[in-house]
Amino acid sequence: MSQPVPPNPPQQPYGGQPSDGNPYAQQPAQPGAPTGNPFAGEQQPGQFGGGVPFAPAPPARDNLALGILTALGTAVVAAILYGVLAGSIEREVGYAAVGVGFLIGFAAAKVGGSNPVVIGAGAVFAIGAVYLGQLVGMSMILAEASGLSFSGVFFDHFGDVTKIWNEEADFMTYLFLALGPIAAIGGARKAD
Repeated sequence: MSQPVPPNPPQQPYGGQPSDGNPYAQQPAQPGAPTGNPFAGEQQPGQFGGGVPFAPAPPARDNLALGILTALGTAVVAAILYGVLAGSIEREVGYAAVGVGFLIGFAAAKVGGSNPVVIGAGAVFAIGAVYLGQLVGMSMILAEASGLSFSGVFFDHFGDVTKIWNEEADFMTYLFLALGPIAAIGGARKAD
């Protein structure tokens, strides 16, 4: 059998009286006494706590070495993605070559600033990324046709892949190689 629970004692309304000797309980304000917030008079509409908010630190820009490293890293990743796309659909895609160049130039300029060396490195890496992407795509197609693994074709027969690329290269292949650095310069200008 359970025991009865005594009823709760009546609660005091929040009226500014200290309760049970608590020195921190609400007490009536005395005229001329400080409110505890020294910035209360400076508070502007829409700001919490008053005063001027801190401005965020500006991003690290104009770092030549970091901009070039960013261009290189972005070029490697973009080349692999471009090659996988080209190998999956078994053809080159002009928009993807433009996207590779734009991405490299944009990322390099965002990190390294508008230094001409960073922009030039982005353009050079864009040519290399489009070329490497074409080789990756061609290696995927050759691996599927020959029954070998991609790594076996790409790494063990790299000379054969580049020889086939030279034989198969046409106007569009070279156009895509030219679009990469042009897009990289455009991407670098867009980053500023």
